[in-house]
Amino acid sequence: MTTNNIKSFLESKTAAYNQPCFIESDPVSIPHSFVRKEDIEIAGFLTAIISWGRRPAILKAGKNLMQLLDNAPYDFIAQHTDSDLKRLTGFVYRTFNSSDLLFFITALQQIYTEKGGLEAVCIKYFKTTNSIKEMITGLRRELLETVHLFRSEKHLAAPEKGSAAKRINMFLRWMVRHDNRGVDFGIWKEIPMSALMIPLDVHSGNTARKLGLLKRKQNDWKAGEELTEVLRQFDPEDPVKYDYALFGTGIYEKFAGN
Repeated sequence: MTTNNIKSFLESKTAAYNQPCFIESDPVSIPHSFVRKEDIEIAGFLTAIISWGRRPAILKAGKNLMQLLDNAPYDFIAQHTDSDLKRLTGFVYRTFNSSDLLFFITALQQIYTEKGGLEAVCIKYFKTTNSIKEMITGLRRELLETVHLFRSEKHLAAPEKGSAAKRINMFLRWMVRHDNRGVDFGIWKEIPMSALMIPLDVHSGNTARKLGLLKRKQNDWKAGEELTEVLRQFDPEDPVKYDYALFGTGIYEKFAGN
């Protein structure tokens, strides 16, 4: 395919999959259950953290988690008592267990009551470094200031160690991207869409390689940078919109053998 043909293909597939009808079957449906900004942020962040594996299982775990938080995640984060935390015991999704959940609840409480919330922390690091990588690293560092078990650290991507950071980049796409389609929220206005990184995973990576957009074989941070730079040539202002095309054709159409 020529460069123009690839761009036309990506544009058509993006238009096809960036649709509200796909919300229900996607993890983004969990934060879409809320209206309040802080609820959307917290529900989105926690859902993104557990977003690996089969999507029906992710959705089941995400809904269960929101129920444990009284379907009011911000109020729970800000006002929970020790007795409230006891009900979280027993929550488990794959390798994410109740010890991990208690750490995130406590860390998010500090982020929201002492540091202005997730958006404020992210903006602080982005404005200082103009780098999504450094922003993610800074957010990770501040979350880990909360006392935690070492096992919980694996649930926070470390791009400085090479992680593609697929889940946190997906969360950032939800918070930052804005268009008229209604899938991404676009409630964070001070981080430009042009700076976002593709949420690289096996599906989007395989599709990108099939199209000749990605040469690096590993799905790591360097591969995400390589692919995002190529996508910026197609749309400098909104490169990660093509995540819909790459992931959608991979998961729904089994493009490239996904």
